[in-house]
Amino acid sequence: MLTDIRLASHGSQFGIPAARLGIAYGYDGLNHLVSLVGPSWARLLLYTGMRIDAAEALRIGLVERLFPQGELWGETMTIAETIAQNAPLAIKAAKITIAEVLKDESRRDMEAIKTIGNACMDSEDFREGRQAFMEKRQPQFRGR
Repeated sequence: MLTDIRLASHGSQFGIPAARLGIAYGYDGLNHLVSLVGPSWARLLLYTGMRIDAAEALRIGLVERLFPQGELWGETMTIAETIAQNAPLAIKAAKITIAEVLKDESRRDMEAIKTIGNACMDSEDFREGRQAFMEKRQPQFRGR
């Protein structure tokens, strides 16, 4: 639940057997679960210890994408390679901003969002991205 992107293959099953084992999950773990699937599904999964299949996990937001069993690794690597080809500062900015959006408004660090946004706009990568777009070529980002 703590990964940025959750992928699974058809045939996967998911469950949280806490109630069957006498385990109480802490605030952070449950907060992540509730933010992904909502309070009703979190209750159902936790109270019953039931297992759900991959299609249900996709439907409720526990995973973002499903792939055939033999293709999960290849598809995961394709997504990773796509991310790696994008501007590192832009990925960092998205990660920081999304983390701040998820916080309570009173705890958000708007200065961090502004700082990383400015760093992107002042970067070599931003200039390279614009130039590559105008030249209709793939950009070569360096993280600077």
